[in-house]
Amino acid sequence: MTIAIGLVCLVGLEHLGIMVLEMFAKPHQQAKAFSLSEEYARQPEARVAMANQGIYNGMLGLLLISTLWFFSGAVRFQVWSLLLLFVIVVAGYGGLTVGKKVWVLQMLPAVLAEGAVLAAWLG
Repeated sequence: MTIAIGLVCLVGLEHLGIMVLEMFAKPHQQAKAFSLSEEYARQPEARVAMANQGIYNGMLGLLLISTLWFFSGAVRFQVWSLLLLFVIVVAGYGGLTVGKKVWVLQMLPAVLAEGAVLAAWLG
């Protein structure tokens, strides 16, 4: 159970960190973090798109962590499992379209957390 909680919180914190990068970082930091050209990252449309994506990542991170206080028992595990499955699917697509780095940095932690959640829930 402790491993599951730790991994879920780690995934949640990771998505809060991604939110900070997408919403508040300078264009050169965003370009470096997301393998973009700095010219692209400076475009107003790109900045708005990244900020929009950032709010999704932030809310996902917040949901993963706040589940500790809002739910208990089997419901907590079901919510975690659903949210982590969402991360896995989105990171899978991101790995195909953006780069394989997404599989390692986002999908792998979510898969590990999902495995720990399922083991704690079903075990």
